[in-house]
Amino acid sequence: MKNLISEAREKINAIDKEMAHLFEERMKAAQMVAEYKKQHGLAILDPEREEAVIRRGTEFISDDVYKEYYTNFQRSTMAISRAYQARLLEGMRIAYSGTEGAYAHIAACKLFPTAQKIGYKSFEESYNSVVSGECDVAILPMENSYNGEVGQVTDLMFSGSLYVNTVTELEISHDLLAPKGANAKDIKTVISHPQALAQCREFILAGGYEQIEHGNTADAAKYVAEKNDLTIAAIASAEAADAYGLEVLDTNITSSRSNTTRFAVFSRSASSSNLKDMSLCSILLFTVKHEAGALAKAINVIGKYGYNLGALRSRPMKDLLWQYYFYLEVEGNLNTDSGRSMIGELSEYCDKLKVVGTYKKS
Repeated sequence: MKNLISEAREKINAIDKEMAHLFEERMKAAQMVAEYKKQHGLAILDPEREEAVIRRGTEFISDDVYKEYYTNFQRSTMAISRAYQARLLEGMRIAYSGTEGAYAHIAACKLFPTAQKIGYKSFEESYNSVVSGECDVAILPMENSYNGEVGQVTDLMFSGSLYVNTVTELEISHDLLAPKGANAKDIKTVISHPQALAQCREFILAGGYEQIEHGNTADAAKYVAEKNDLTIAAIASAEAADAYGLEVLDTNITSSRSNTTRFAVFSRSASSSNLKDMSLCSILLFTVKHEAGALAKAINVIGKYGYNLGALRSRPMKDLLWQYYFYLEVEGNLNTDSGRSMIGELSEYCDKLKVVGTYKKS
């Protein structure tokens, strides 16, 4: 005999299935509205129309308390509809950390040349703009071949709700940028993001420059342009020089000639690809149970199903002292019967297990 909670959950599952179909139909209708507005030059937001829809909708709700919640439901639904119409009419909105000329901006232009690019002050703000629906995707750096992983972004993967469906590589070429009329011999101070300064360490030491850390390479270029001090230069991209009217005093000043950053594209839904393609990679994040050999057992499970490890790193958990979670990349697609079996067995050794996404290798 079914208990009350099981019966309620079955009912909710059935209703959610029906609502998912109705949601698709509603979004198709929203697309028709967007096409009409485009043809007639109308604004996306029509407050009077939305209020009329809410009033009419509440007439179908008999319970006064339910009406309050239904009003919120309607407002949320129409906000989603507006976001979709904006995407159709104005193009996708791509979030990145920094300003025009930042390497994330360059990666965004590479992947989404015609989309709107919206810069944010931090990785977290960029990420959350997608969670809230303000942007469609976010492009954030995962790892640099010289400096290693970008820990803040890995932490967002672990704690957040977004998925990675695309990863791209961008070769990083740092240049020395200064105001018009500056001379390389007059430069005394360089300003840039800490990672860029580290990547250009040999050049900086050879020049005897004072270093000042800045939140972003492109922001550093903007600051140098605004300061207009011929003794201060920025380490940033040639694109940043173009964006802020600076001169390139020296090119490709990185210590390593193989300086590449991997950028991940974060979105609200996971790829549904089920191709048995070994050119695909999958990202997992997990914590293991506090038992002897738990990590080794988890890794053995992955090998048992024929998945090759591409990367394995540990990160400290912010809320638990001396506790760690693990970032792992496997070669292959987990959206298969074998992958699902592997995840099921792997979960036996993990307290928390997340499949963050599957992407095609560059």
